[in-house]
Amino acid sequence: MIELEVQALSATREGLLIDVGKVVVASGFTVQRQRLVQDPNGVLMTLVVRGPARKQRALETALEAHERIISFEIALFEDGPPKPHFAAARTFAYAPAAPLPKAEPETAPVIPTPAVPAAAPAPAPALAPAPPVAVVAPASAPLSAAEPDPDFIFLLEPKPAPAPTPVVEPPQPFVEVVPLGPDEAAIEQLLPRMQGDYPKIFPSLQQLQEKVADAARESSLLSIGQRTGGWVFARDYGASAKLALAEAITRIGVPALGAVVEVEYKGEGLHIRNSPLCTPGHSGCKFFSGYLQGLLGPAVSSQELSIFEVCCRSYGADACVLAISE
Repeated sequence: MIELEVQALSATREGLLIDVGKVVVASGFTVQRQRLVQDPNGVLMTLVVRGPARKQRALETALEAHERIISFEIALFEDGPPKPHFAAARTFAYAPAAPLPKAEPETAPVIPTPAVPAAAPAPAPALAPAPPVAVVAPASAPLSAAEPDPDFIFLLEPKPAPAPTPVVEPPQPFVEVVPLGPDEAAIEQLLPRMQGDYPKIFPSLQQLQEKVADAARESSLLSIGQRTGGWVFARDYGASAKLALAEAITRIGVPALGAVVEVEYKGEGLHIRNSPLCTPGHSGCKFFSGYLQGLLGPAVSSQELSIFEVCCRSYGADACVLAISE
């Protein structure tokens, strides 16, 4: 698995995360973090996605064909401060000012000087010879000795010892787990207890995650979610007439799921906050997808209901987001 940082520029903001999230999920990646920033150039979107390295070219091809993306860049994700967006408008701490024109030096006007006739040189006066002067040096005159140059001592600060080279552990080889079908025996054992404890179902679900094999964890969560959602619909909403998808989400999906976990419907998807099933490195969103399939499938008039995970808090997102469409 690799983590990639996707920076994209779009003209509009509404529903952008859902539209691009569908492309990311269809390409075999999951969204771990996301950020949208309004800029004079448009909407700057930054996504951190995780998936198999062999799918990177498919992701690039899908983003190139996306009608809402003007341009994008993909690079390996590196921990640290956020990297500046490639399409961000340039900003200045102060408004740039044009340079002042160079002042040319002023030249003083030249005043012509009237010509003066040169005077004839006067003859030099005759000088009398000077009497000889005897110079007598004192017998004990001290000779001035040249002062020696002072000694310069340069004090150099000691250089700090070089930091030890950090030991880099070799990367662990990635082993792709082959998905298995749901563990029906474990589901049959826990399902009666979940129905009896409803809506306090998370202790049973956490026990299921620990009990089944890693390769069967997601399929088991999806299966028990479908059966739980179907049971809730038959118990509380079985007499309801067929509804449009948006109305079914508002009237059935949000109240039923809200009894289990904190949820908010924003029109572009269901935002699930503080999911106890989603821990670092392990997503439990398959249960919520199956729950909504079993709950909303009998309630809507459409025969096909598509639910997929856009992002999950297990990979650093603020909330788990599920996109629902027909």
